[in-house]
Amino acid sequence: MAEVRKKKNNNKNENKKNVVNNKKQKNTKEKKSILTKFRIFCNGVVSEFHKVHWPTKENMLKYSKATIFFIVFFSLFFYLINVLFALIQSLLH
Repeated sequence: MAEVRKKKNNNKNENKKNVVNNKKQKNTKEKKSILTKFRIFCNGVVSEFHKVHWPTKENMLKYSKATIFFIVFFSLFFYLINVLFALIQSLLH
């Protein structure tokens, strides 16, 4: 019984130490200067920049053509709908 109590007390003491260590780590993280934080941010940006999959020239041309096609198609579609509704409205009045 006494050994179980000692183990429980040791576990409680270790948990308290962990909490204190975590608080110390948080405090050291908060004490970084703005320039250090900015440098870390820039390093992260560069790291993510290298992970980006950049499209090839052929892919960009394909995507651009598709975008222009859809813009023209829907512009004409909505223009024709507008003209149709205007025609219907003029016939009703």
